[in-house]
Amino acid sequence: MLLGKLAQSIGAAVEGDDNIEITGIAPLATANKTQIAFIARKAFIDQLSTTSAAAVILTREVADSSQYVGNKLISDNPYLAYAKATRFFDPFPSKAEAFIHPSATVAPNATIGERVYIGANTVIEDHVVVGDETQIGSGCFIGQGTTLGKNCLLHSNVSVYHDVDIGDRVILHSFAVIGADGFGFAPSSEGWVKIHQLGGVSIGDDVEIGSATAVDRGALGDTVLEDGVKLDNHVHIAHNVSIGKNTAFAAMSGVAGSTKIGANCTVAGMVGFAGHLTIVDNVHFTGKTMVSSDVLEPGVYSSGVPLQPANVWRKNAIRLGKLDEYVRVLNRLAKKLND
Repeated sequence: MLLGKLAQSIGAAVEGDDNIEITGIAPLATANKTQIAFIARKAFIDQLSTTSAAAVILTREVADSSQYVGNKLISDNPYLAYAKATRFFDPFPSKAEAFIHPSATVAPNATIGERVYIGANTVIEDHVVVGDETQIGSGCFIGQGTTLGKNCLLHSNVSVYHDVDIGDRVILHSFAVIGADGFGFAPSSEGWVKIHQLGGVSIGDDVEIGSATAVDRGALGDTVLEDGVKLDNHVHIAHNVSIGKNTAFAAMSGVAGSTKIGANCTVAGMVGFAGHLTIVDNVHFTGKTMVSSDVLEPGVYSSGVPLQPANVWRKNAIRLGKLDEYVRVLNRLAKKLND
């Protein structure tokens, strides 16, 4: 791909030779003479003097303040420009081919769109609808009554249960499970009585769900992931949770049942949400935050304990256990001082 055409596609301006052929993207330190690189942090400016990249995506400020004399792709947001460029060099096929593997089992009353790819040993049950140009990898299971939109990509070994509604351009990575039963049991004298999960899952457009992530079906209504939601690997979304547009979760995070999370939120790794909470739009949680109450104001929230040397952590842990005692002593002292 010519540098000039690439620049036009990612919204960058070329300074240099726009007719050189670009074959890929690589880090500044390892890029060769046919690859581009990017610099999104000033901490990496020193690498500009030694990079062999064919061109570098960078801001006008960095271009003017550095000694870099190679080809430049000027962008206000180099990281975003890099993200847009990656799609041109992904070796995975971007368009589905009209092919159903002979070992796949497709119900006669399923509706399969045009140019759909269905891999080996995949099972598609009754009344499933698969949109045009969707790719379903090998070993997948699509339960009855489920709808997949257009241009979706299901990697191998994805399980989608019955009565799940999935929008367009959705990506599901291997071992994702969509629509399994939520954790619902009523105690009785004979033991736990299962609450059958009668709802479904509704997933909007442009959603991506990582490997080994589980999105449970609703107990009565649906579990909802709105347009643009991104879930990393090993995330758990419990029954009747609702997640707003463009909210993103990092790995190992989990949300208990019936919590509503707003739009444009970010959730770092290992964050845990209690059930039946309300989180407004534009809230950002740092790693290991424990969310146990509603968050009704946008902003950044934290509760995890940062890394400390082990000997310091042990002392602080002991003192934390005595915190109530310390507060009582301080209150008594304060009262004496005020008397």
